[in-house]
Formats: sequence, C-alpha cells, structure tokens
Amino acid sequence: MGLSRKAEIVFDKVTITYRGAGYEIGRGPDFYGIWTIGAPRSQPLEQWPETPEGWSSAWTRFTEIEAPGTIAPVSQRTVWPGRRTFRTGQDAVPTGQDALPTGQDAFPTGQDAFPTGQDVIAARAGTGAISAALLLAVGVALGVAGLFPAYLGGTSLAQQPDNLVAHVIYLVAWSVSAVLILLGGTRLRLGALLGLGMSIVTFGLFLADAGTAIAGGAHLAGAGLILGLLGWLACAAGSVVAFRLRPAGANRHPDTLGWPRGSDVGPLVMLILAGLGTAAAFAPAWDSYTLRTAAGQTESLTAGNAFANPGPVIAGDVAVMVALAAVVIAAALWRPMRHGAVLLAGAIIPMAAQAISALVQAGEAASPAQFGISSAQASQLGLTISSGLTPAFWIYCVFVVALVVSCAWMFFPPREAPAPPPDRAAAGDDTEAELDVWHVARADVFDRTGVRSPAPGDDETDSDGEFGDDDEFDSDEFDSYEEFDNDDPADSRVTPGFGTAAPTHSGAGSADEPANRD
Repeated sequence: MGLSRKAEIVFDKVTITYRGAGYEIGRGPDFYGIWTIGAPRSQPLEQWPETPEGWSSAWTRFTEIEAPGTIAPVSQRTVWPGRRTFRTGQDAVPTGQDALPTGQDAFPTGQDAFPTGQDVIAARAGTGAISAALLLAVGVALGVAGLFPAYLGGTSLAQQPDNLVAHVIYLVAWSVSAVLILLGGTRLRLGALLGLGMSIVTFGLFLADAGTAIAGGAHLAGAGLILGLLGWLACAAGSVVAFRLRPAGANRHPDTLGWPRGSDVGPLVMLILAGLGTAAAFAPAWDSYTLRTAAGQTESLTAGNAFANPGPVIAGDVAVMVALAAVVIAAALWRPMRHGAVLLAGAIIPMAAQAISALVQAGEAASPAQFGISSAQASQLGLTISSGLTPAFWIYCVFVVALVVSCAWMFFPPREAPAPPPDRAAAGDDTEAELDVWHVARADVFDRTGVRSPAPGDDETDSDGEFGDDDEFDSDEFDSYEEFDNDDPADSRVTPGFGTAAPTHSGAGSADEPANRD
C-alpha cells in the first residue's frame, strides 16, 4: 500500500519536591501542581502557571490543605505500594523459580513477618510514653495533696489564695503535658517540651520556698512543702523521660538548634530581649504599701525585692531568672520553630502565674502584723493600710505579654514559599537523584507526519476511522512511565509498525485536565 506513518508517546517529567501527610507539590509540564499522594501523576489535584507568582500561589495552597509540621523536602525517590521497583532485565526471583516451594508459606500460620525498626521504635516510644505520663500523674497527685497540709510557717497553700492560684496553674500545665504525651506521635514531643519548660523554670521557685525553711529553720517546713518538692521532682523526671523518646517518624523532623535567618531574625531577637527583660524585672520589689494614721501621717513601703531575702531564697530567685533566660534563648533557636514555641510556653506559664499571684495578693487586705504592729496598736493609732503594685511589676507584665505575643508568632510564623523546583532542562539527568521524578505519558501529542488518509475499503481502517483493532487501540497498557520497567525516558518511546495500534488514553495534557489557576 505504501502507507507511511509514525505514532509515538511523548513522556513529560513530573518533579515532586515537597511532600506532606496527604499531598505533594512539584513541577509538571509547564505548570506547578499539587497531587494527592498515591494518585496518578497525570492528573494534578490543582495546578498553576509555571511562573514565580504561580509557584507562590501553589505553595500557599499546599500549606493550607496540608497538616502543619508534616511538610518536608523530598530527598530520595519514594516507592509507593503497587508500583514496580525492578529495572528491566532484573527479576525479583529468577525465571522459572518460585519464591517459595509450592504449599509452603513465607511464615507459619498466625506468625507475622519480623518487626521493622520503625515498629520497634514505636513499641519503645509507647512504653516510654506511658512511663513518662505516669510519672507526671504521680507528680500532679503529690502536688494536689500538698495544697492542704501546712506549707511554710504552719499555713497551707489552700489558706493563701495568692500562692494557691500559682500552684494550681503549675499542676494544670503538667496535667496537659501528661495528656499530650499519652496521645503519642507529634503530641508526645509537644507534651515533653511543655513539661520540660515548666520544670526548668519552676525549679528555682520551689528552691526559693525550700530556702525559706533552710534560712529560718526546719520547723518552718510543713508536709505540704515536702509533698510539693516531691511532686516537682516526679513531674521533672516524667518530662525528661518523654523528651528523650523518639517516636516513629520523628527522624524526618529532628529537633535542632539553628540561627534564625531572613525575616525571622527581628522577631526572634525581640523575643530574646523580652526574655532577658522579664528575668531582670523579676528581681525588684513588686508590692507597695501605704500606711496612714488618724493624725494624717503617711509612710510608703515596698516589699518583695529578690535580693533583700536570705541567701538560700536569693539562690532560688536567681535560679528562676537564669533558667528563664536560658529557656527563652533555646526556644528562639529551636527548630522546628513550633516546638520551640511549646518549650517557650512552658517557661511563660509559671512566670505569668507569678504575675497573677501578685495581683491576687494586691487585692487582699494587708495585716498590721506584716509590719511588726499589733492589732491593739493599729487601733490606737487609727492605722489604715492600702496595698498596691510598683512600676517594676507593670514593666514585668509588659515583658511577659511580649513573650506571649512572640510565642503566638512562633506557633503561626509567616509561611514563605521556598525556591521553586529546578528547571528540568537545567537539572539534566541528575534531577532524579535529588528529587522524586516521574515520567508521565502524554496521549495528546502524536507525530503523524506523512500520514495519508486511507482510501475507502482499506483493510487497515475500522468502522470508527482509527488504525488497528479497537480493543488494542483503547487499551490503557501504557498509561504511565512506571509500567515500562525502564528508568530511561529516552528508551520509553513506542513506535508501532505497520498495522500496530497506537494506544489512546487521557494523559497529562488531555482535554480533561483542569485549567490553570492564577
């Protein structure tokens, strides 16, 4: 017949650069796209033009639909279930040889395969998480029990509203930490960091309380103080145990310390300055009192200066300031940043509790006994005492609020799009070594140069005007590159001979593909 024709399938690369829990983003033929993990690469879920603006829009959309904290760059080719992994000419089992003798199972009935390393890590993390949460629960229980017996000087915490509210806040935060640790996964890490930050900062506060008993005599220490110290010890131990755990999948996002870069430098420097300011403002006197007699005489006093206390108490207060500064600096450098925010939250909670305690104390009536005046003398002088707070306290509150704002910013930092995927032409053949690259068949591009219209009655045409048999022509045998068992796109061209049907199907450039989105 002299009929000359040529049909071929053209393959385009789909380069996946970032992947999350359910979606992945990358570059397709002349577009940026988002795909559902495991779905065919020929049909992106959404796509944008191959421009800087298109990449920015694609990244913004990707971070909106993907779970926070799961996005990671693709560093190696990922093998998905159901897709071939053997190259051409390489069989999993030699031809003619069964994987196992007939009638023999890979493992005895009821016995699973050997546990993977990830299974072992998960099992250890589960046991460790239970142990850590149990320690925290014991610590919280001891702390609750310590609220009612005598704490210092024969008075219980339950009888001192200002101290009671602070200790209740501590116990609630440790309880939240225990719950997060029990939930496991990413929450385990968050719970550990929350409890760790709490334990580091409250160490100095409990040390200051113990210092009061040390300086004034052991008779001042009550059962409540002993139970409180044991409760702190148990909570600190549980937080450390949880922090040392490595849940399954944690290696993808290891916690590290790193210097901030770009637009993060300014806010994180402000965070460190706020932390140092909070630590410095913790030392001056916060409480102010004004004493007035019936004769019109007045006297103003301040109380609460950290360095006006006995030595053991000063040591506790200094430990609070040093611990706070250290935790704030560590949180600012912590990566991932959200984990640093949780560590920072653990440090902020006890400092905020101290501010709330001071406000509660300022609202209570001051006793003349605090100033060495008996009730009879106060009545004789017509003495009235008004309580207030010093400017140092309000400066402290401003710094604490700045810490809270910085913590919130770290939880929800501005999401800047990373650099777009490299151009396929510039990347060359080495692209697949760095990124997850797939070669997707395009059925809309056929080279039919030199093809003449068949004459009526030709045997090579069928009733629908196409070449070859309909069953072969409509086959989806070559719907993606993965089915050729060859990793070389240059070897993936199919040139049918005379009478061979060219497959037709929808590919990446088909009419069914969604339109580009700006």
